[in-house]
Amino acid sequence: MMAENSTMKEYHGQIREALDDKFLRKTLDKFAVEYKANRERIFSGIDVNGLIHEVADIKDRAGQRMMELYEQFKTEAEKRGVHVHLAADAAEANRIIAGIATDNNCKKIIKSKSMTAEEIHLNGALEKTGARVVETDLGEWIIQLRHEGPSHMVMPAIHLSRYQVSDLFTEVTRVKQGDDIQRLVKVARKELRAEYVQADMGISGANFAVAEAGMIGTVTNEGNLRLVTTLPRVHVVIAGLEKLIPTVAEALRVIQVLPRNATAQAITSYVTWIAGANECQAEGAPGGKKEMHIVFVDNGRTKIAKDPSFKDVLRCVRCGACANVCPVYRLVGGHKMGYVYVGAVGLALTYLYHGADKARNLVQNCIGCEACRNVCSAGIDLPRMTREIRSRIFRDEGNSMAGSLMSMVMRDRSRFHSLLKFARFSVGPLKTKGGHFIRHLPAILTGGDQTFRQLPALAPKAFREIFDETVKNPPSPRLRVALFAGCAQDFIYPEQLVAAVKVLNRHGVAVDFPLGQTCCGLPLEMMGQRPASLEVCDQNITSMNAEKYDAIITLCASCSSHLKEGYLGLLQGNPLEMRAKTFASKIRNFTEFVVNELGLGADDFVKTNERVTYHSPCHMRNQGIVKEPRALLAMTADYTPAAEDDVCCGFGGTFSVKFPELAKEIGEKKVANCEATGASVIVTDCPGCVMQMRGITVAKDSKTRVEHMSELLARTMK
Repeated sequence: MMAENSTMKEYHGQIREALDDKFLRKTLDKFAVEYKANRERIFSGIDVNGLIHEVADIKDRAGQRMMELYEQFKTEAEKRGVHVHLAADAAEANRIIAGIATDNNCKKIIKSKSMTAEEIHLNGALEKTGARVVETDLGEWIIQLRHEGPSHMVMPAIHLSRYQVSDLFTEVTRVKQGDDIQRLVKVARKELRAEYVQADMGISGANFAVAEAGMIGTVTNEGNLRLVTTLPRVHVVIAGLEKLIPTVAEALRVIQVLPRNATAQAITSYVTWIAGANECQAEGAPGGKKEMHIVFVDNGRTKIAKDPSFKDVLRCVRCGACANVCPVYRLVGGHKMGYVYVGAVGLALTYLYHGADKARNLVQNCIGCEACRNVCSAGIDLPRMTREIRSRIFRDEGNSMAGSLMSMVMRDRSRFHSLLKFARFSVGPLKTKGGHFIRHLPAILTGGDQTFRQLPALAPKAFREIFDETVKNPPSPRLRVALFAGCAQDFIYPEQLVAAVKVLNRHGVAVDFPLGQTCCGLPLEMMGQRPASLEVCDQNITSMNAEKYDAIITLCASCSSHLKEGYLGLLQGNPLEMRAKTFASKIRNFTEFVVNELGLGADDFVKTNERVTYHSPCHMRNQGIVKEPRALLAMTADYTPAAEDDVCCGFGGTFSVKFPELAKEIGEKKVANCEATGASVIVTDCPGCVMQMRGITVAKDSKTRVEHMSELLARTMK
C-alpha cells in the first residue's frame, strides 16, 4: 500500500520492511546503475543544460498564464466538439467525471495511466457509483490487481518480480502461469482485450494540452492508450492545469528531454496527438462520433503558481528521473518514499496536494545529496523545496525537541562553542582505546543502531585554539584568504585545516581565521530551523568580512555549497542580500582553489606510489568541481577510480543519525566499491564523508585508510 504514516516509529518499520526485500534491492540497484549509463549515452552530443533551461522557461511562462491558456484551449477544443471542464479540487473533478459516466450510462470504464487520476483517487470515486474501472497500462493493471499504488511515476510496478506477477496472473486467470516475461505479457494482453471491446468509457491522462490547437498530446511506450482513446464511445481526458502549453512547437521541445530523462530513450514508441472528438462506431455513439470531455484539475495549482517558494514545481514533466538517481529511493522504493507521487518531486507534491500530515515523515527522509536537482528535466531545485517544506511544517506545527535544542544552541555562537568544549571532556568515558573514537552516541540523540560505524571523538584542541601556532604567513603574500572551518573540521578534524594552511602558506597565501565564524547553518536548514538558520547567515557574513579577502576558503563541500548558493536563496529580499552576494562570490572550495587559482601542478608534489581512490562528495559535484580533485590525485599518487564514485556516501549530516538503517546500507556499499579498487587510501573533500567512511572502515577493521584531500597534498608537497 502507499506510504501514509502516522508516526516516525511506524515509518522506520516500513523502511526496514523494504530493506529486507532482497528482490526490490537488487532490482532498484541494477536499474540505478543502468539508468545512469543509458542516460549519459542518450544525451551524448546534446547541450543538456541548455535544453533543460529552455524547458524550464517554457514551463515557467505557461505556469504564469495557466488561466489564460485554459480559456484559449477551451475555445479551440469546443470548436472541435469537445466538452471542457475546470475542477477546483479533487472532489469536484471526481464529481464531474462520475457525472459524465452516469449521464452516458457508462458502467465499464477503461483507463490509461494518469498520475492526476491517482492524485484525486478517481478509481474509488467511480467505483462508488457502481462503475467497474480497469487499468490498461500493464504496470498499472498489475498494481490495481494487487490493490497498491504506483512505486514509480513511469514504471509503477518496478518493485515486483516476474514470480510475483506470475502468481498474481495465476490467481486472476485461474490457470497456472509460468515465469516467462513475454508469456506473461501475452496473458495480460489476452485478459485486457475484452475490456477494450466492452468498455463504455475510456479515461486517459495527457502530457500536454496545447492551447493554440485545443489538442492533447501523450507520450507512451504501450499501445493501450490509443485503444483507450479510440474504442469506447466516451473519452475523458484528465489533466492538471500545469499541462497547458501554448504551442505545438514548445511541446515538441519538451519531448526532446522527457523520454531521454524518463527511460533513456530518444523517443517513446507512441507520441499521440488528439484534436477533437474522432469517429466512433461503438454502439450508442451519437452520429458516429465519440463524446469527448477534458477535465482540467486545479487542486491548488493556481495557488502554487503564485508562491515563489513552490511555483517551480509546476515545471515537472513527470519523467521520474529524480527517483531514478535518489540513493534513498534506490533502497526503499516508491511505496516508502511517496504517497501518490514518489521520489524527490513526490515529497513536494505530497505536501502541496495532500497535506502536511502525509508529507511529515517523507520530507525527513531526504539525504540532501541533491542528485535530483542535477537530473531534473526542468531544472527544479527540489532539495531547496524539501528544506522549505520542513521549515513550514515546523513553523505551523511546532518544533521537535531535537530541533528546538539545535536551534537554541547554534543561533548563539558562544553557547555553541562552549557546549562543544564541554562535550570534549564529558564524552571521556565513551572513548575507545586510543581516544580517537567513541563507542556510541547517547540513545536519546539517535534514530536507531549506530554500531555500523565508529564515531569520532572531539579533538583535544579545536582548530581555533591552535591556529596562531599553525599559521606561517609569508611576508609578501600573493593572495590573502580567510579560512572558513565549519563545525566538523574546527572541533573534530583540525588536522585537515592544519594541512590546508601548510599548503596555502607554502605557495604564498596569507591565511586569516576570523573567530566570529560559526556553523554554516546547513544542519539547521536540514532540521527545518529557518529562523535560527537566518541568524547564522548573518553571523557568518558579518564575521568573515568578505571585502577584505581575495577568497574565503573552506574544506567542506557541504559548507561551500551552502555558503555559495544556500545563503543567496535564503537572503533574497533581506537587508543582507547585497553583502551575501559579495560573500558568496568569494567562497572557494580548497581543492578548486589550489588547482584553478594557485595553479598547482605535478612539479609541486612528490608522487607517492600508494594506490588511492576518490569519493566525490555530493555537494562538490553539485558545484561542478569534478576534474580538479581527480587531476590532483593523478599528480600525487597511483589513482584508481572506484565504481559509482560520485554516488552519496550515506552521511547527510543529521540524516545518518535519524535514519541509520539507510545510512549503513549506502555507506557500506560505498566503502566496498572503494575497497574493490585495491586502494590503500580513500581520499575525499568533505569531513562528513570522512566521518562516514572512516567510521565504517574502522568498525570493520579494514586496512583501507580515509583521509581528506588537504592531508594528501600536505604530505606529498615538495
